[in-house]
Amino acid sequence: MSDPGTQVADAVRTGTVVQPVTTDRSIGQLVAAATAEMSALVHDEIALAKAEIRQDVKRGVTGGAAITVAGVLALFSLPVLSFAAAYGIHNLGLGLAWSFLIVGAAFLVLAALAAVLALLKFKKVKPPEKSIASAKETAAVLQNVKPHPRRVGKRVKSVARSSA
Repeated sequence: MSDPGTQVADAVRTGTVVQPVTTDRSIGQLVAAATAEMSALVHDEIALAKAEIRQDVKRGVTGGAAITVAGVLALFSLPVLSFAAAYGIHNLGLGLAWSFLIVGAAFLVLAALAAVLALLKFKKVKPPEKSIASAKETAAVLQNVKPHPRRVGKRVKSVARSSA
């Protein structure tokens, strides 16, 4: 028959109801069983976290690949759409050179708008004020710290440390 502690641990993991164990065990055995069960629980939690992270990483890689493909396809479509816009304007009766000039100017206007938006967003970026204040406070506290006074008259014995 298996160990009662293992039966209890299995019951906790599976959610089944188990009758109380009636064997008398010493405190050392109980502590050892509790330690083993906690160790098993920690190992199970770590395994679950690893599985969740592995699944999230796979999803992230798939999403990253999909967005890369979408970006490349959008980038390849820009010249085609630019030519289509220029020839569409040309079909309205304007010269071909003027049509391409209008499309090029439209792209420059869009680029300028994007640059202005980026500059506005960059101006809103501020330094991490709370972190800086906390670091200054810590530095101020540490500057006022004095070392623990040692007795000058007595020599302190050195303590041998094991390498294990």
